[in-house]
Amino acid sequence: MLRTRLTLLAAAAASALLIAGCGTTEEPAAAPSPSDAASTGPVTVTDSRGKTITLKSPATKVVGLEWGEVEMLVGLGVMPVGVADPKGYATWVTAAPLDAGVKDVGTRGEPSVDSIVALQPDLVVMEAERGSAVVTQLEKYVPVLVTKGSDASDNIGRMRADLKMIATATGRTAQADKLLADFDAALADGKKKIADAGAAGKQFAIADGWKEGSTVSIRMFGQGAFVSQLGIQLGLKNAWTGKTDEMWGLGQTDVEGMNVLKSQDLHFFYNASDGNDVFADGLAGNAIWRSLPFVQQNKLHKMPNGIWTFGGTLSAKQYIDELVKVYTA
Repeated sequence: MLRTRLTLLAAAAASALLIAGCGTTEEPAAAPSPSDAASTGPVTVTDSRGKTITLKSPATKVVGLEWGEVEMLVGLGVMPVGVADPKGYATWVTAAPLDAGVKDVGTRGEPSVDSIVALQPDLVVMEAERGSAVVTQLEKYVPVLVTKGSDASDNIGRMRADLKMIATATGRTAQADKLLADFDAALADGKKKIADAGAAGKQFAIADGWKEGSTVSIRMFGQGAFVSQLGIQLGLKNAWTGKTDEMWGLGQTDVEGMNVLKSQDLHFFYNASDGNDVFADGLAGNAIWRSLPFVQQNKLHKMPNGIWTFGGTLSAKQYIDELVKVYTA
């Protein structure tokens, strides 16, 4: 199972072709409205490093090296020319599908600088976590925009800032405003539905996991994890209070560590988009697992495949829909 940030999408709008033809009865495609069109002219943006990046015009040929940022690009109407591990992206991110022609530029952990440069992009978008070595190599050839990627102290605020940063660099600020307005509306609507159902304050836990040999490791999404923050904003309470990291809000445990949830009334959510379902398979015969109330009470929920837990507004809305569905049933 993918573990590195188990760790992005509505299809991007294709450019309309205005075809003049004799004898056709079809109406010509409507021109984009001002709110849909990208801005033009020089753009300047300051990234998460505090570095100012100036482009002669908004970037249109963009390479994305992280799936959350790729989802944001597609949501903004900018189909990347290259993506790190597009096959993996297609497995884990359904909210913003990629076009078939998007090129593979290596893995997220080890992108191919040669493959990226060969595409002659206007801009490369990547996350701070990947470190300065790749940035230094790439910046010899192309501007690089480094997003924050995650911040357990305020992951929803961080997501907003990353989206606006990418939108500025690509001239898509109006589209970013719409994505954020739709996201805010989904949160508000979901919160009301949960409250109306008498479920405000109910508890949840979110995890993913993997198996090595006979050992099952469980990664818990703590208070500051992005998807946990979505649940909290909906009026729910994350029952997992164990130690987590400061960037992602993630903590690791094993099945014995799940005993801390034994006395609590909660719904347990998990992802297994790659087909490796350790909760249904690896723990099926485990006595501790079977003794947990959320297992016994059928409050164990496998998320639909392809909802990215580290995504942007589009994946977030998918998560919101699933949480609301469970707590209003």
